[in-house]
Amino acid sequence: MNPPDPADPKLADFLCFAVYSANLAYGRAYKPILEKLGLTYTQYIAVVALWEEDNLTVSALGAKLFLESNTLTPILKKLETAGYLTRRRDPEDERQVRVSLTEAGRRLREKGLNMTLVKQTGLPVEEFSRLQREVSNLRDNLIKAAEDA
Repeated sequence: MNPPDPADPKLADFLCFAVYSANLAYGRAYKPILEKLGLTYTQYIAVVALWEEDNLTVSALGAKLFLESNTLTPILKKLETAGYLTRRRDPEDERQVRVSLTEAGRRLREKGLNMTLVKQTGLPVEEFSRLQREVSNLRDNLIKAAEDA
């Protein structure tokens, strides 16, 4: 494998494109699983985040998912309409909205929704875990660089 030629870059030489296209591939792989439940991938990760830590404020959930409130709110409304979560004003701070899973939202785990696509990646579990940590580190470094700019 030859190193990329900086004078003549190809699309395949861009790490950003590799990450972007891998994200699209993940979306396609998850789609048949999530369609059975009427969920989008973004709705799915919101539910997973609430499995991890329930009763979050919208802003805390948005920070966890790297989503702005104006993007997250319609997702939460659809999940609420589907009966998977509730949104309510925080009694201690009326400006905050708290999000909690309903029993139906918690039961999604039992329907196999907690399965990941580790096997479908073709990577050994150790390599999958290493790659996940490296991609997360890359994300965090990019966020820091953008904040410092």
